[in-house]
Amino acid sequence: MTAEVTKNLVMRRVDLADNEAEQDILIRQACSDRAAFARLYRMHYERIFRYCWRRLFNRHAAEDVTSTVFFKVMRTIDSFEGDSNDFLNWLYRIATNAVNDHLRTSKKRAEAIRIVARNHGTDRGLVTRPDHESEQYELLVKHAILCLKPNYQTVITLHFFEKLKLTEIAEVLGQNPATIRSQLSRALNKLRKKLKAVAG
Repeated sequence: MTAEVTKNLVMRRVDLADNEAEQDILIRQACSDRAAFARLYRMHYERIFRYCWRRLFNRHAAEDVTSTVFFKVMRTIDSFEGDSNDFLNWLYRIATNAVNDHLRTSKKRAEAIRIVARNHGTDRGLVTRPDHESEQYELLVKHAILCLKPNYQTVITLHFFEKLKLTEIAEVLGQNPATIRSQLSRALNKLRKKLKAVAG
């Protein structure tokens, strides 16, 4: 069996399986193999896109930021050290920084809020919410989240939309769980106040 055939068989198995050991192999191969990187990209694109969308509530901006994330990953993957869990945390960290950079100017933040107000009925399938909530309340929540500081947006989105535990968020952000717990508590208090203000 030639080396090329062996490589193709290994890559086919990695495509079909999703266990951690095979993902670890794929990550290592993606450092030097474009086809492996393309598979890694397909494996994680939707999750990172949805995270960016849940931070920006704008499909076009989320697509742009997600592209930025994967361009950075492609340029720096050879410096990555860790397993598949560490890799997902690394992706979230890069995405968090990219979203925060996007929202850093008040103009872009204001634009994001205007888009939410204008398009609050679109892309509803990407929002996790109970059926009994109205579209108007959904709009108020989106608006209130966008008005929070980026670090508060981050912990709320990672915890409630991405379903990450506090310890996982701490790993993503390079902080300790107690700090994340405190940030989440403050973020929720501020979110409640903003919702009361706009609803009152």
